[in-house]
Amino acid sequence: MTRWYWVLGLLLVIAGFAAAASMYSALPDPMPSHWDMKGQIDGTMPKPWGPYLLPGMMLVVWALFAVLPRISPRGFEMDTFTRAWAILNVTALAFMLFVEILVLRAARDGGTLSPRPIVVGIGVLIAVLGNFLGKVTRNFFAGIRTPWTLANEEVWLRTHRLAAKLFVLAGLVVVVAGLAGATVWPLIVAPVAAVLIAAVYSYVVYRRIEGLPARRSV
Repeated sequence: MTRWYWVLGLLLVIAGFAAAASMYSALPDPMPSHWDMKGQIDGTMPKPWGPYLLPGMMLVVWALFAVLPRISPRGFEMDTFTRAWAILNVTALAFMLFVEILVLRAARDGGTLSPRPIVVGIGVLIAVLGNFLGKVTRNFFAGIRTPWTLANEEVWLRTHRLAAKLFVLAGLVVVVAGLAGATVWPLIVAPVAAVLIAAVYSYVVYRRIEGLPARRSV
């Protein structure tokens, strides 16, 4: 079953290259490649790099998601959440394809690129990530990897149960903010706050479970 998610991810990568190829001749050279938070063009990139930048990044992301579980160290295997890992891969690639289409259309038309749909998409991506965080077991590549979560399996589990809720909440905050037109600060503050709270919580839980080493008297 899981392999079909990887096939779907590869199809999304192919769709990204196909979208760039289909619009290639209609794109200016150099093409707009970056927009500020007001949607105004503030960067360009020459062909062929501009049109194929995002599809190339999609291919790299797909490959990384496929390779990382195979090189995870012994004792930190990722086999227990392969389905969640594959779904996260598909979600990330779908978001990147969505952004690519928005960018190519805006570059072709030479107009503005509203940040609102992208911010909403990021919020959905964060919420999906949160939905699967609780299923992620201890590893070196995904999750809240603090010294305390990596040192203790119970700390990892408790921290990620909380982090899952925090990320879903942060994603919803970003979605609502994007729909309302508020973009920069909610996009930065909400996920950063979720990470910081989870990291501090991991230390607190570690201290409760194992205690801190006794201080030596001077």
